[in-house]
Amino acid sequence: MNPVKRTAVLMYSFLKAYGPSPLKKYFWDKEYISEKWHFAYNTQGDCVYAPLEKYARGGSILDLGCGSGNTSTEVANSAYEKYIGVDVSEAALEKARRRSRECGRQDKNSFACSDFFAYQPQGKFDVILFRESMYHVPMSKIKLILDKYALNLKDDGVFIVRLFAANQETSEDKRRPTAMLGIMEAEFDVLEKIKSSDRGRPTVLVFKPYTVSKSGASVPAKSAETLQHTV
Repeated sequence: MNPVKRTAVLMYSFLKAYGPSPLKKYFWDKEYISEKWHFAYNTQGDCVYAPLEKYARGGSILDLGCGSGNTSTEVANSAYEKYIGVDVSEAALEKARRRSRECGRQDKNSFACSDFFAYQPQGKFDVILFRESMYHVPMSKIKLILDKYALNLKDDGVFIVRLFAANQETSEDKRRPTAMLGIMEAEFDVLEKIKSSDRGRPTVLVFKPYTVSKSGASVPAKSAETLQHTV
């Protein structure tokens, strides 16, 4: 790839991920309309579904960066009662709504067109999911965006993040997604870290905000539960 074309590709990718919301919407709408992502419309059996079903506990899921709605139609129907998918692309959400109707989940699945940096959810959720969408959060804003959405977690609610953190062929760690996971592991209480052998070698991280003890110190959730029993 010549330098000019490479620069143009890098600029496009940067603006699609980090540009102003209207520009991101334009780029993502264009890609979904052109069916660029058709190869990813079927992800049945993905490694994210087992922990998602475990922690949703028949409750509510907020899916930030939901794309064409895979999660809303592929996760077990019995795993949740309420699902809200958020995406900046209306073209993606049209596909998601159609898929929900086709599988009879239109009454429990709803969708909102918004950049998740600006989205203001109503209520609290058992699971807040970032399925690849964390890639579009600058490193310096990872804790900021998670702290923002932590206000919308139930007391026992969790974040679930799925990233491709290892090279598919060599199994070596990829620098940026590994560093992103490192921030989450350092700043939050990790309940599970799942390194899958699925295609692309994705990693699923399940975590929650630290519980604050009566002394004001942050303690892991399990420690907090023990403390509450003994106080």
